Amino acid sequence: MEKLDHIKSHLATLSQIGENEKNGFINLVSRYLSGEAQQIEWSKIQTPTDEVVVPYDTLAPLSDDPAETKKLLDKLVVLKLNGGLGTTMGCTGPKSVIEVRNGFTFLDLIVQQIENLNKKYGCNVPLVLMNSFNTHDDTLKIVEKYANSNIQIHTFNQSQYPRLVAEDFTPFPCKGQPGKDGWYPPGHGDVFPALMNSGKLATFLSQDKEYAFVANSDNLGAIVDLKILNHLVKNKNEYCMEVTPKTLADVKGGTLISYEGKVQLLEIAQVPDAHVNEFKSIEKFKIFNTNNLWLNLNAVKRLVEADALKMEIIPNPKEVEGTKVLQLETAAGAAIRFFDHAIGINVPRSRFLPVKATSDLLLVQSDLYTLVDGFVSRNSARANPENPSIELGPEFKKVSNFLSRFKTIPSIINLDSLTVTGDVWFGAGMVLKGKVKIAAKPGEKLEIPDGIVIENKEVNGPGDLSS
Repeated sequence: MEKLDHIKSHLATLSQIGENEKNGFINLVSRYLSGEAQQIEWSKIQTPTDEVVVPYDTLAPLSDDPAETKKLLDKLVVLKLNGGLGTTMGCTGPKSVIEVRNGFTFLDLIVQQIENLNKKYGCNVPLVLMNSFNTHDDTLKIVEKYANSNIQIHTFNQSQYPRLVAEDFTPFPCKGQPGKDGWYPPGHGDVFPALMNSGKLATFLSQDKEYAFVANSDNLGAIVDLKILNHLVKNKNEYCMEVTPKTLADVKGGTLISYEGKVQLLEIAQVPDAHVNEFKSIEKFKIFNTNNLWLNLNAVKRLVEADALKMEIIPNPKEVEGTKVLQLETAAGAAIRFFDHAIGINVPRSRFLPVKATSDLLLVQSDLYTLVDGFVSRNSARANPENPSIELGPEFKKVSNFLSRFKTIPSIINLDSLTVTGDVWFGAGMVLKGKVKIAAKPGEKLEIPDGIVIENKEVNGPGDLSS
């Protein structure tokens, strides 16, 4: 307990955060220090049944009556997790303002989608953005441009916790790091208390809102799905996690299991070393968490007030300017086991289209997708249900470099895989098919002319381009 008292005495001197956040942080740290993390007993893990993880195609069809649909939508709030920065893609500011397609940003597309719903059904679905202290000020400026749109936009901040210096557990802001680097946002598991502490939960409950659809702002597939909402309302499910079948690209994603009579999330970090390969296999664990979540707001209020949401703590060690620090985080998906009648729904892969890197941008900006009413959907001209695998070298990592290296985005409808290494520049109107490898020789610039078709080929220099 010495460590805890040490932290408490230092925490009292920090004026940047209020009592709610201080209490939340102490709570998290004391749980971490008591080492309450229960080990999963591997033999008790069961594959969830279709009652627990419901196949999407068994959901009841919707009523044809628009008035019924309006009634449903009037219960809904759309909440996007907007705390992330675009730094990994070489952008400053919130990731949600990266331009995805046709000059529209993630946020533009989200606003268009909800506006269309509100217009079509005469309902009032609000958009709520959970920001972190990293994205808050920028987001407030950005949402001003939607002032005249047919949509109410709310923003609130997730908690701000001090990083802990690893060697003695002193809060980093008390030990030579008074700026932003002394702090961290504690993961999206914080959405529950933050929604409550911000007063937004009370606001929505007073407007008779019942459910929040929560998703990462960079998942282009996370659009409002009326069949899912209808199912949850009818069956009084307090929590729903959308899962989708794993491919080899998703082996690290968390999965749903039945454990001691409850449905719960199993993350790779909780898996004993001896079972990691089994966890990654597609045979035993066939689904993974998309982080599209549906929450009953009354249930959130009940559980937060009872301090019942004790999700697994994810210790995230970092190094900031030579000092080793620790940040403790939680994930929203792990809360599933605390809600009543919690379920998963096994949804089509199209509801999971995250943009984490410029290789994903290449996919969604290409002819593989079309954009209608703010919704990005797959081009039916592609026969293969899986997307091509795309690997771009470090020269393409930043969005600005990526955009300057492609005169236009090539046609990739019939592409299986693309690997690009070195100083490569793409001409306009190109077509890529099959398996394509383009590698510029070290120190050489490789410019690919306009209008060329490359099919099942390895290109190492201009000489490889004449068919």
